[in-house]
Amino acid sequence: MGEPIVTSSETRTMVAVVQERYGARPETVLRTARLPRPGIGPGEVLVRVRASSVDRGTWHMMAGLPYAVRPVSGLRGPKLPNPGRNIAGVVEAVGPDVTGFAPGDEVYGTAVAAFAEYAATRPDRIAPKPAALTFEEAATVPVSALTALQAVRDKGKVQQGQQVLITGAAGGVGTFAVQLAHGLGAHVTALASTPKLDTVRTLGADHVIDYTREDVLAGPQRYDTIIDIAGNRALRDLRRALTPHGRLVITGGETNGPWLGGTDRQLRAQMLSPFTSQHLGTFIASEHADGLRDLTALIDAGTLSPVVDRAYPLAETAAAVRHLLEGRVTGKLALALPSE
Repeated sequence: MGEPIVTSSETRTMVAVVQERYGARPETVLRTARLPRPGIGPGEVLVRVRASSVDRGTWHMMAGLPYAVRPVSGLRGPKLPNPGRNIAGVVEAVGPDVTGFAPGDEVYGTAVAAFAEYAATRPDRIAPKPAALTFEEAATVPVSALTALQAVRDKGKVQQGQQVLITGAAGGVGTFAVQLAHGLGAHVTALASTPKLDTVRTLGADHVIDYTREDVLAGPQRYDTIIDIAGNRALRDLRRALTPHGRLVITGGETNGPWLGGTDRQLRAQMLSPFTSQHLGTFIASEHADGLRDLTALIDAGTLSPVVDRAYPLAETAAAVRHLLEGRVTGKLALALPSE
């Protein structure tokens, strides 16, 4: 993992993942080091991170791909020390003007540079941690479940009795999307690969299809809503499987193109939507406390539960990202940090 960065003995430090350049191979660009703890100012909260998690966005920020992300992540190199976003932990300190949180509170949400023992964030990015979840479980929720919630409820407008198709149903966003659509009373058809079918079925999917053996988009069934998660099917194929007034929500896309990386489908869907009776579109997920509180209510009610494939220690973050890229993960990968 490399030699730790030497800091002044007068500075309170922490162990953190460090990324100094872009690269597609996590083992070549991610290492651990000892860094100064982040400071906080007015309107900020310092969290002692007990767990984090990785997702496809982690890789995109780490690799700086597609190039379209670089105006945000940094044109020549990463702006932030590491690509982590999800946190679950305990409030260590609050800055001036912060209300609603106090040291000792257990919270979850998002922060920048979250692959570290401490992370600074804002009160509108965190919420009280669901009591029923461990820190590792809670850390897998924020980014992926917020994306699923906004895709299914807000953009897909899924309602009771509707036919809903979810691609990528065994992934981080997909496992939450299946549960959310089922909870809204929809008839859910979920696509996954052979080893993951049983897990997806337990999440409430009414019909589980092995996409490696059957092309559901070529069949006669039409869907009121399609949630396309990190897929690469042509827009025309997805539209063909929609009802005349159906909704297509594209949450991502994976291709080898370095410039757009699959986002071209999203752009074309947005441009075509005004000229068809079908609602075609995409969105950028919002990370906010209101959504987290909605998720907490669903978790507390037993409607939503994270699927954690396994947890890695912080020092093995690169291995966790590598595991994710290999495509064998069901649900989410957590990163566990020591309690003291």
